[in-house]
Amino acid sequence: MPAELGGSQISSLLEALPGIASVLRSPVADALVKAIRAAAGVGEFTLADADELVRYAVRRGLIGPEEGDRVLADVDGPLKSKHKPVRGAKPKPPPKKKPAKKKSRR
Repeated sequence: MPAELGGSQISSLLEALPGIASVLRSPVADALVKAIRAAAGVGEFTLADADELVRYAVRRGLIGPEEGDRVLADVDGPLKSKHKPVRGAKPKPPPKKKPAKKKSRR
C-alpha cells in the first residue's frame, strides 16, 4: 500500500527534484492557461481543453452534466474547424544564379 505524503514532504520533494512540478501539473491547470492565452489571441485552445474544463466543473458541482454536454456541443464545431495559427512563412532565398558557361576558344 503506497504511503501518503504530507504537505511538507511534498514541498521537500519538489525542491529536491527540479522539474517534477511540471510533471505533476494538473491537466485542468494546463487547460486554464491555454484558455487564457487563446482569449488573449496568443495561443490555441482545443476541444480536449474544453472537455477537461467542463469535466472539472461537473466534478466540482459548478455546472450540471446536462449543461456541460450543451457547452461541449456548442463549441465542438467551432473548435474543430479552427485552423492552427500559421506562423510567418520564412522567405525563400533568391535562386542561385548558375555561372555562365565559358565559350571555348578554338
